[in-house]
Order: sequence, then structure tokens, then C-alpha cells
Amino acid sequence: MTLKKGKKLSNYLLAAFLLTQAAIPLDNLINFGEAFRLVALEYSPNLFFTFGLAYWLEAPLLLLYIRSLIYRDYKLAKMDLLYFAPFVLFAIYFANTWLMLDDQVKLAALLGNSIEETPSVDRVLHIIRESLRFGFGVLCLIELHRYQNQIKNEVAFLEDVDLTWLKVLVVGFLVIRIDAIFVALAIIFSYEIGILVDHETLGLTSNYVVMFLITGLIFFSAGYSSIFKGIDTELVNEKHDENLTPFDAEQIAQIERYMLEQKPYLNHLLTLENLANQLDISSRHLSSIINRHFEKNFFEFINLYRIEESKSLLTTAQNKKMTMLDIMDLAGFNSKATFNTFFKKLVGVTPTQFRKDYWQSQNQDES
Repeated sequence: MTLKKGKKLSNYLLAAFLLTQAAIPLDNLINFGEAFRLVALEYSPNLFFTFGLAYWLEAPLLLLYIRSLIYRDYKLAKMDLLYFAPFVLFAIYFANTWLMLDDQVKLAALLGNSIEETPSVDRVLHIIRESLRFGFGVLCLIELHRYQNQIKNEVAFLEDVDLTWLKVLVVGFLVIRIDAIFVALAIIFSYEIGILVDHETLGLTSNYVVMFLITGLIFFSAGYSSIFKGIDTELVNEKHDENLTPFDAEQIAQIERYMLEQKPYLNHLLTLENLANQLDISSRHLSSIINRHFEKNFFEFINLYRIEESKSLLTTAQNKKMTMLDIMDLAGFNSKATFNTFFKKLVGVTPTQFRKDYWQSQNQDES
């Protein structure tokens, strides 16, 4: 992680998350693996349950890792420490109810069936823990949804912004946490109520699924995390600014004039920051004008001009034999899917049909 290129904070958070994912199966092996259990008993009874503290850490670490990817210049804030409050509280409880006990008492407790003899309060804490992990998973999905919406306010091309891998990972972990809640409930049903439920199969299945998810996360972080173009927190907050003041009419006219005369949208990789620099205004102010005055996000605003440019190209005689890919490229698009989708949405027909209809009408007028 220290050698990997990219944001250092993201690397450290990912490394910490992966360490928790190493600690969790180690906790399972020590508590339930016959060979590991014997070795741990000989070494120290403190090894039992201690690695389970990682359960309280992995979910907030994944959330912070995702935030470090999607927000530009992301830094940990004091409020982020609140995410680790459940871990701290449980660590204090765990130290008092296990670590501080005499070793002989621990060994006597470990000789029996640890699941059957687990105190009811620990079973409740188990459900609380899994519910918290599920809640963090939901927060991860909310962050990805917010990123997907906000990125359209900052770039006019989404071809490289592929969230599929990370969405699969987050949803996968969310499913695992739902399964973990069922396991916790199954244990209560089996040992508190007397209704036997096969919690072992549920738990074992989730362990194998986690193995594949972690493998996927390592693959994603090694090759795909660079796709994230961090969004600006200030631009996110701009939408909720209640002190709305009218815009300068001359400035709006300047933007419209610049778009028509200089055609910055022909740049395939145009971003909000690029355009703001060209217009000599702040990114935040330009974003506010586009959102509030033009009632579009940056992605829609730029691609609207590109559609008008493509219509002009399609109705030019010398371009009659030009391919759609060439038209798309000349208009500033670098994705055929975006070009076709936007064109049909705004014009009502596909680019091919538009050109065909236009020249048919021209030929009829001439005849």
C-alpha cells in the first residue's frame, strides 16, 4: 500500500480495512478451528475473541475509504472519529468482561461450547454489531449515489467513470452483513428459544463469499481506483446554499457568447474547472450559474452544445458521406452511447434518422 500510487490516505485506509479482513477469519479460526484452537489455548487465552474487535472496525474503514476516493483532497475530520465510537465502547466492555479476567477463569470458560454458553448480552451485542455494519454499508451506497450525481456537475464525459466494480463490492459486503444478521438471529433461535437453525452453514457460506469480495477489492484497488475523478465538496454544498442571489446578466451573456464563439465543448476532456479557468471565474460560481440559471448539470450543459454542433455537421452537404463516428468526434463526444442517447433525448430521433429525414426533405423541396 505504501508503494502504490494514488492518494496516500486512500492507501492507508484500504490497508487498514484489509488488515481487519485478515483479523476476522483469524478470529473464526481461533474460536472454531480445531487445530488453531488448541494452539491458541497453549499460547494465551487472550487470543480468543480479541481479533473479533476487527468486526467493529471494518465497516467504518470501508466507508472512509470510499469517501477518500470520491472526494477531492479528502481529509479525515474530527467528526469521523464518531464512526469508531461503537468500537471504543465495545473494546472497553471486552476488556472488562474478558481481558482483565484471570487466565484460569478464561481457560475454564473456553473448555465448554463457546456458542452455547455465550451470555445473552453478548448475543444482543452481536446483533447490534451486525446491524451497525449493515448501516455503514447503506451509507457506502448513498455516497456512491451522491458521487454519481455530482460528477455530472464537474465533467462532460463519463466514459472513464465506471462505478460497476465498487458497486458490486459494496453491495456484496452489504449482502454479507445481512447474512451476518441472520446468523446472529439463528444463534438466538437455536440456543435461547430452542428452535434449531443451521447457522454454521450460513456463516461458512459468507466466509467464502467474503474471500471472493476481498480478492475483487484488491484487484479493483490495484487497477481501477484511479478512475475516480474526485468531486469537490464545495460544489456539493453549493446546491444547498440558501443565500441565493441573482446572477450578473452580463456574466451570463459572456458565458453564452464564449460557448458559441470559442466552442470549448469541442474539447473531448472538458471539465468544469477547465471551463471556469477559460472564463476567469471560480468553478463554484460557474457550477451555480449552470445549475440555477441554465437549470442543467455540467454534463447536460456541455452535451447540449455538442448536440447542436452535431446537428449542424449532419446538415452540411460536404459531410453527407461522413460516418457517425466522425460526426461524433468532431462534435466533441468521445462515447457513441452518450452521443446517441443525448441526441435522441433532445431531438427525438437517432442521429442516423435525423440525417436521413433532413436530406429527404431537402430533396423534396428541390424537386
